[in-house]
Amino acid sequence: MGGLLYAITKLKVKTVIIGRQYKSCRNYEKFIEIAKEKKINIKIVESGDRINIEKNVYVDVLWPYKNNIIYENSINNNSLVCKIVYKNFSILCTGDIEKIAEKAILSKYKENLDILKSDVLKVAHHGSKTSSTLEFLNAVEPKYAIIGVGENNKFGHPSNNTIQNLKMKDVEIYRTDEMGEIVITTDGKKVKIKKFK
Repeated sequence: MGGLLYAITKLKVKTVIIGRQYKSCRNYEKFIEIAKEKKINIKIVESGDRINIEKNVYVDVLWPYKNNIIYENSINNNSLVCKIVYKNFSILCTGDIEKIAEKAILSKYKENLDILKSDVLKVAHHGSKTSSTLEFLNAVEPKYAIIGVGENNKFGHPSNNTIQNLKMKDVEIYRTDEMGEIVITTDGKKVKIKKFK
């Protein structure tokens, strides 16, 4: 959230899309204050919403789900989870969800697990040991995993458990702590991933 606060004060932003919030925090209140002051439109989304970006590009919002609010570590577990689709390419962005939310998502989509299948998985919660269960990875079936994590961070992210789960599924791993900025380009079919340290 801190990065968002910086971005909306330094950049010209028309709209911010956020997941429905079930708990407040100081940064969230500051975000609302800045958005009102700068007349930034806030679009609140939840499971079932689709955001059309342009032809062949859309975002399906998969979580949070108002009929299954998670109260345990609610800010993380009700994170915005969305699937960005461009033609035959997709990336699943998982916010900071933990095992309990992964389990709830698997249960919600059990009749249509294909909705979770994605070429790229933005690994949840910086690769924390609390996420990226084998059951969740089995449903997503990613070819590539992106882990956004600071170098020498005090939490020890990403966890060895998460790395092992990804390796067990033969997923190609890209980590910002080791590789720097990661840029994915696609024509909707082929994928190129570049690293900038």
